[in-house]
Amino acid sequence: MSISQLAKEIKESPTLKLNEEARILREKGEPVIHLGIGEPKNQAPITAILGSAAKLKTGDIKYTPTDGLPSLKKAIIRYMEEHYDRLVAPENIIVSTGAKQCLYNVLFSIVNPQDEVVLLAPYWVSYPEMVKMVYGIPVIVTPEDGTFRPRMEDIERVITSYTKAIIVNSPNNPSGLVFSEEFIAEIVNFCEAKGIYLIMDDIYHKLVFDGKRTPIAYKYTDKDLENSKLIVVNGVSKLYGMTGFRLGWVVAPRKLIEVMINIQSQITSSVPVVSQAAAEGALTGVQSVVESLRLTIQNNRDVMMQELNTFDDVRVPKPEGTFYCLPDFRAYRDNSMELAKFLLRKALVVTVPGVDFGIEGHLRLSYAGSVKDITEGIERIKWALDPESPNEIYIGDRKLVRDWL
Repeated sequence: MSISQLAKEIKESPTLKLNEEARILREKGEPVIHLGIGEPKNQAPITAILGSAAKLKTGDIKYTPTDGLPSLKKAIIRYMEEHYDRLVAPENIIVSTGAKQCLYNVLFSIVNPQDEVVLLAPYWVSYPEMVKMVYGIPVIVTPEDGTFRPRMEDIERVITSYTKAIIVNSPNNPSGLVFSEEFIAEIVNFCEAKGIYLIMDDIYHKLVFDGKRTPIAYKYTDKDLENSKLIVVNGVSKLYGMTGFRLGWVVAPRKLIEVMINIQSQITSSVPVVSQAAAEGALTGVQSVVESLRLTIQNNRDVMMQELNTFDDVRVPKPEGTFYCLPDFRAYRDNSMELAKFLLRKALVVTVPGVDFGIEGHLRLSYAGSVKDITEGIERIKWALDPESPNEIYIGDRKLVRDWL
């Protein structure tokens, strides 16, 4: 079979691959615990369900405008005004099939072959592959001080005449850290001065803990939306636990939105009208569901930290948002891919290798599932790795004895 060179160079999504491996094991009856999941276990908000059901009941399930239903865009405008303190026009918004397509559409619209896009490690696994898919070059910046917090001096060192954009994801997947007001102000001012696009991946911006707030990039620019280099990506997947509806949006200058509409019209045409009705229902409905989900995730975070702290040799920054943490397991094994495979084979626990996020020797662990999954999953990991832990464990109805340490 003849396959394009570009397609050969695109890596398989590690999270989707692990989801499939876990599914196959579960179908075989294995008691797998999934600490790699990227979605909460909550039910979709009732207002989202009612909105989509009402649309289905009409039987009028047709194409919509490529950039999204006017009523949904109106709800997004209200959301931007309430949470970003920024009044935007319908022409500044495009609705796409999830934040993932939003990001791809943005990169397709702005990146020329050999243009560089700066990514801050640890980064979301899909960023480098998306950049490659539009013939750009991902440039990775890893903080030299060993933390997960980016520094402007590290970023400035990699900027060249080919730099087209910088992607910032805060709260950050996979570390869970929220970048400081000072850093966001610095990078906004830098990008506006240099004419570099700043793509803010804000998909987790309301999932923050301990009274913390996510800094809003618009606060630090004095340019209006049409002349700014700021691009904001968001959606309903994480905030409302609606990953299956596949709906996100981009807020950007009108001229860029026009380009993205043209691109999207040639690929997916528009987002399914049922998903748009669900998103509108979520955005305009009672918002207590968001706080309820946030509190549940914060409690799960606390449980995860408590369990990880029982390791003597594992270091992990306390997450300030999202539903992930990125502990350092180099005391046990440097190769995170080998470690993830080992834990799946021996302990039936799914984790995600840190190398796929640009940070080797770490594992991304999700606390989006149940408290039981978190406590039992970490217990299994400790049994598999820590020689000081009990030598025997029950996994499902089987008693296992560790014979490799």
